[in-house]
Amino acid sequence: MKRVALLGSTGSIGESTLDVLRMRPDHFRLVGLAAGRNTRRLLEQAGEFKVGVIGASSPAPPHTTETSLISGERAAMEVIRRSEPDIVVNGISGAAGFLPSLEAVRQGSALALANKESLVIGGLFLTEEARRRGVHILPVDSEHSAVFQCLAGENPAAIRRIILTASGGPFRDRPKDTFASITPQEALNHPTWSMGRRITIDSATLVNKGLEMIEACWLFGVGMDAVTVTVHPQSIVHSMVEFSDRSVKAQLSLPDMRMAIAYALSWPERMDIPLAPLPADSAMRLDFLPPDEARFPALSVARHAMEKPGVLPCVMNAADEVAVHAFLDGRIRFDQIVAVMKKTMDMFDTFAVETPEELMVLDKNARKTAEALLS
Repeated sequence: MKRVALLGSTGSIGESTLDVLRMRPDHFRLVGLAAGRNTRRLLEQAGEFKVGVIGASSPAPPHTTETSLISGERAAMEVIRRSEPDIVVNGISGAAGFLPSLEAVRQGSALALANKESLVIGGLFLTEEARRRGVHILPVDSEHSAVFQCLAGENPAAIRRIILTASGGPFRDRPKDTFASITPQEALNHPTWSMGRRITIDSATLVNKGLEMIEACWLFGVGMDAVTVTVHPQSIVHSMVEFSDRSVKAQLSLPDMRMAIAYALSWPERMDIPLAPLPADSAMRLDFLPPDEARFPALSVARHAMEKPGVLPCVMNAADEVAVHAFLDGRIRFDQIVAVMKKTMDMFDTFAVETPEELMVLDKNARKTAEALLS
């Protein structure tokens, strides 16, 4: 029975992970939980699963009598240390997930990674640490899980191209000259997936897909020239891999994050879980379209970021987090999000980092710069 620690337990990935654990209590034991501000829900989860090691980045609410709650910025890392898990599911949102991912690898736990920022900002450090300790990083993003599954039994040297699919978001067919009038409510209405607020906005701008391109480079050891994106509105094909002989493998399923989570948790095996099957015995339409990078420039920004992989992806992510929050608060327009990101990146083009600690300093400085650009 695998011992599981779950970070970001009260978010979308966290709740989906708990659903999977409920499906197969014979396979997994939940030994650690960490969340952000929603301590009320965290304590409910701990009670249901009888978890003794719990942490939150914010203090416990005044009404709670829970004395074992670890609190503070490093709570998630302390949960990993104390719970001694076989596998850590990192569903924390944003750059805050990087140091807990690094801690999981340093402790020798397998890492089921939904926090793409861990690789976007710190891919060099995280992958090197994983190699040194013989730890597996198992992707939980549906696209990267699909690629991971397509590569099972294949020679990585035979990869010609990784093709990430994108739904295109809610504004796939909307004229660019109307982007300035897009409201947060419109942008939060994703046509396929139910996700957190930041990732939903990032899906609308295609910044999320740009970050996933960077993540794919680190996960699968390829250059950015081997990663492409295709718009697939049905979200049935989650990604594809083209090999040296021009054959293509794809992974298909109904859009449900629990499938990717279950695969990461059970790997290298598969396990039965009661999810809806793909209706392959009925008519099914699968469309694939090239992304319009004139309307959605985030993909080209991501390619530029990987020209300086130790610095610019970190700046790109930090500036995006700041810009997305500003948009949700009504301080900037939808069409200014990527512009803020690009301007911030331009100001850090000569920087270099050599340690994870320097990376965190860069992240803070990039956020301050992005905030200054908003004023």
